[in-house]
Order: sequence, then structure tokens, then C-alpha cells
Amino acid sequence: MEASEGALAGVRVLDVSRVLGGPYAGQVLGDHGADVLKIEGPEGDDTRSWGPPYLGQTSAYFSGANRNKRSRMLNLGTESGRAALMEEVAQADVLIENFKLSTLSKWGWNLNSFVEANPRLVHCRVSGFGSDGPYGGLPAYDTAVQALCGLMSVNGGADATRVGLPVVDMTTGLNAVIAVLLALQARHRTGRGQMVETTLYANAVSLLHPHASNYYATGKNPERTGNAHPNIYPYDSFQTADGTIYLAVGNDTQFVALCGRLGIGALALDSRFASNPSRSVNRQALREILEQALAPADGRQLAQDLVKLGVPCAPVCSVAEVLSHPHTTHMGLEVTLPGGYRGVASPIRLSDTPATYRLAPPELHAGSAHGL
Repeated sequence: MEASEGALAGVRVLDVSRVLGGPYAGQVLGDHGADVLKIEGPEGDDTRSWGPPYLGQTSAYFSGANRNKRSRMLNLGTESGRAALMEEVAQADVLIENFKLSTLSKWGWNLNSFVEANPRLVHCRVSGFGSDGPYGGLPAYDTAVQALCGLMSVNGGADATRVGLPVVDMTTGLNAVIAVLLALQARHRTGRGQMVETTLYANAVSLLHPHASNYYATGKNPERTGNAHPNIYPYDSFQTADGTIYLAVGNDTQFVALCGRLGIGALALDSRFASNPSRSVNRQALREILEQALAPADGRQLAQDLVKLGVPCAPVCSVAEVLSHPHTTHMGLEVTLPGGYRGVASPIRLSDTPATYRLAPPELHAGSAHGL
């Protein structure tokens, strides 16, 4: 197999993390050329058993965050396993881990141990709450953090609802990648590595836009608005004759175009709806008018017409519709690899050093074990 010439070619990454945030970060680095070695214990990553469905013996969940990685099994509960890990650390540029602090202590390590062993190492720590503070060192999973950090309080209609994908884990993984790249850039200047950390808690709080800004401005706790935007209108879902569409009208020009296409052009001149602040305040009255105008429409055709007029709008599509959509195909967003692997491609495009897809997610092989 030819070596990757991606943007991170030559960067050696040691991925000792589990579940999603850390592994997703490792996959992003691997997609862009890094040589990623995934270290697992004898039982493997927790998510290997998070199924059905499965791809071979591995869950589809695991497959979604672990391509472009080689694998090695190490029993870190043994001295020889830990010694083997430190040998890998000594050769790595980046270490990604999400060990519990109590586990590190039990093994005779602390947060400084890895950079002390390799001063050029970028040690990326992905944790739930960080190492100190009221929640320091405690475990966390995505949905519980969504609840704790207010995401559920602003999501859904009458009832608090989790975001239907692991948004906290995935953004934590993306910010871990950003942290690693920043630290590698700093190493070019200083010659030294450093520890970088990103937490599920901090990432969840950072996602509270515009609700946090609104709260700071008003002192009022935001209320759930369902599919509607709290600051903009019409920025909401509407029923049409053949399904649901989403209107995302962000300015007055777009609203005029929307009204013209629906044959209710005079509405844009109504003082209640002529500007976004007035539309937002009078949203219920506006919604009732738009519901009547949209009810008999062919939603998919209308959405296409509106987009061509410069009005952001789309039908609400299923996952199957998205993955088979012509634009998904056009953008090359599906990855296929020998053995039946299918996955979503990197959304990052580089003109000279594009992402490459070289390795399907690794199986857990006892033959690669050390320290068992």
C-alpha cells in the first residue's frame, strides 16, 4: 500500500481513546494522511458491541469513527502492556486518550507523564469535565451532557428532546483535531510538544448559540421553540401537500421573494411583517398566513424554486434520501473500501493534499496482543 501524501503525511498518531470523541478525532487525522495506530485492550473499544447493525464482526457504530487506522492490542492492566504503550508514545507525534484520572493514577501515571516521556509529543486529552473543578474527573456520555449543559432545554417542542445525533461527542472530536493542529503548529516554532484538552462539557456549553447570547442580553431563560429559530422568522418547518419543508428566511429581501413566489406579495408590505424584528414578534400571525399559502403547494418543487430565487429552503429528507441524493454523489461524500465498508467522506477539501481512504476500520485481533 502506498503511503498517503495527505496534509498530515508523516505525522504519527497514537489513538488510545474509546467511544466517539477521541476516535472521531483520530479518524479525521487519519483521513488527512496521518499514520494512526489504535490501541485497544483485550475487550476492544466499547462501541464494537454497540449494535446491531454490524459490518462483519464489528458494529456499524464503531465503523463510523475508526477507519484509516492500524490496530494493536495491549493489556494496559499489566506492566508489560504499559511499557509497550510508552514505547509507542516515544515514537509518536500525537497521543489521543480519554483515560479516567483514577486509572492513570492506578497505573502510576499522571497528566504530565506522556510529554515527560516524549517532549515533542502533542498529548490530546478528551474528557467529560476536565481534571478539576466540581465535576473534575467524573465520567460523561453525550446525552447526559446534552441534558446537563442546556441543549435539551432549548431543543424540541413541548418536551425537552435530545439532539438526534451525538453532537457533543462529534464537536468535541472536531475541536480535539483543531487543538492538535494548533499544537503541531506551535511545535514548529518552539520544538516542544504540549498537552491539549477539550471536554464534552465545554463543547456543549459552546454550542449554546444564540441562546447564551440572548440570555446574557436579556437575563431571561430561553424557551423551546420547536423547529423555529428564536431570533429569526420565518425560520421554521411548514407542511405542504406532499411533505414538510423548512424555510430559512434570513433577511427582508428573501421574505419579499418568498411572498412573491407564493402569490401573497402584499404581505411583505404589511407593517407587522416588513422587517425581521416585526416578523419575529408577530410570528404566530405570520405562521397562520404562511400555513394557508403553503398547504396546497408541491413542497419539493417549491423548495427548488425558492432556492433559485435566493431563499434558503429545503424539503425535510430522510437519511436514506440524503445518502442517495445526486448532490451527495456529485460531492463524493460516500467512501467504499474492500470488505464492504461504506462511510461518509471527510467534508474538508484540500486542492493539493486531499483526504484519502486507505484502511477499513480494524478488526480486534488477539494475535496483535501484548502484555496479556
